[in-house]
Amino acid sequence: MTIQANAFAVYAIRFASRDASLRKEHFYRGDPCGDESLPIDYFVWVIVGRGTTVLVDAGFTREVAERRGNRTFLQPPAETMRQLGIATDSVKNIILTHLHYDHTGHLPDFPSAQVHLQRTELDYWTGPYARRGENPHLIEPGDLAYVKEQLKNGKVTLVDGDAEIVPGVEVHRVGGHTQGLQVVAVATEGGTLVLASDATHFYANIDEDRPYSIVDHLPSMYDAFDWIKMTASVPEFIIPGHDPLVLERFPAVPGLEGVAVRLA
Repeated sequence: MTIQANAFAVYAIRFASRDASLRKEHFYRGDPCGDESLPIDYFVWVIVGRGTTVLVDAGFTREVAERRGNRTFLQPPAETMRQLGIATDSVKNIILTHLHYDHTGHLPDFPSAQVHLQRTELDYWTGPYARRGENPHLIEPGDLAYVKEQLKNGKVTLVDGDAEIVPGVEVHRVGGHTQGLQVVAVATEGGTLVLASDATHFYANIDEDRPYSIVDHLPSMYDAFDWIKMTASVPEFIIPGHDPLVLERFPAVPGLEGVAVRLA
């Protein structure tokens, strides 16, 4: 994939957190320091430039946080976007990296946006395996119903593999964590930045070559690591999906410390 540089700015928005999580939850087959605490943050990402706004993922709602428990909800992503000076009606495209509950909750806040989702991801979560094992816990039925409704309304584009969403913003299906997980490559003035989402929850997953604990296909998780490393212009432009260190490694937006950072 070749992406030409342009003027996109990219922000990470933290909308929730969970402090009471352990290291063993976040690595395939556990971790030697499994009972140590490893907090997890929940993000969406906003890409702004060329007269358009692309939202990557849609988080979960305050109601879902309360029902699932043990999660601190900060504020809806749309509110943080307004504080950033980004009008919600400027969001013309939403990329859903996958359909887990923590990525789908605020879609109704952006009713005019076109949603882009891998076909294999929707097929899996509307098929028979979605009802087996731990899978029902990983999705919100109401969110999935909304996606299906929007598909009928022509507001969901199903992607097969790689696709350009707008010039300079492309998706690549990696699978691994879920069957149709896609990552996002963004052209910025500093080079290509990769929003890895749950292809690597934490820096440690990709840095130590140890995938996350929720696995659909293990070889694809390793292939995702390789593709991400090959595509990002510099290691600093690999953005994990849930690591609190993102807030430390990138500059906070003034007035939104602990909530929003500028990635590029």
